[in-house]
Amino acid sequence: MKKVTVQSVAEIMNRIAPKNLAEEWDNPGLLVGNFSAEVDKIFICLDISEEVIENAADFGAQLIISHHPLIFRAVKNIRTDLPLGRKIELLIKKNISAFAAHTNLDSAVGGVNDVLAEKIGLTEIKMFGDEEISLGRLGKLPEPMSAENFAAHVKKVLNAESVRLVDAGNFLIGKVGLCSGAGSEFISKAKFFGADAFVTGDLKYHEAQSAVENKIHVVDAGHFATEFPIVHALAEKLSAEFEKLNYKIKIAEDKTSVDFFKTI
Repeated sequence: MKKVTVQSVAEIMNRIAPKNLAEEWDNPGLLVGNFSAEVDKIFICLDISEEVIENAADFGAQLIISHHPLIFRAVKNIRTDLPLGRKIELLIKKNISAFAAHTNLDSAVGGVNDVLAEKIGLTEIKMFGDEEISLGRLGKLPEPMSAENFAAHVKKVLNAESVRLVDAGNFLIGKVGLCSGAGSEFISKAKFFGADAFVTGDLKYHEAQSAVENKIHVVDAGHFATEFPIVHALAEKLSAEFEKLNYKIKIAEDKTSVDFFKTI
């Protein structure tokens, strides 16, 4: 059987989500561990929490692949009495490497935003305008929907506990823009390219005000709900790649993490 290493998996991930697609401020790639370490089990998640690390260890994983980077900004110390230091320490003790694919996976074809668009049921999915690659996506609904019905639909298909609707007026939604996570900076761009509604998370008050003024509905389905579908999609994509290469790798998905926000 061919030996599979962290490097082998990283090369596949770089084909799925090329690192050059990452935003300049981002920090994807191998963040903890060793490229030469052997791998036969991988755990996939959105965020690396202590619970995720323990679940990965129980599974016997040598590698965790997350969407959000464990280490995002410059680290000037590793304090094991603080959350980040504890997680780094735990990974090293458990002999688990940590790899992230963040904005490169957001922008990649078949990545986070394409998965979100497909979940919502959009057709004719494409990048913004004439861009070869973009974080956001545009697509069409099979049939026009009212703002309230569309918001309820998004809530259902994303299994979100709640969504926030910015109702911009009495007009139907046919064309939809979206950007997973915190993508409200693209609302005006989506409107420019003809979107009637935009789906994202982490929407702020004045961004909602601007959306109403510019006559574009917005559904804030939350950072977690708009990104969590990539966990299963990435597991399936990697499984298919490993099968083609005859890599005997077992994959587990995070199924216990939940949104930090609760509606009271």
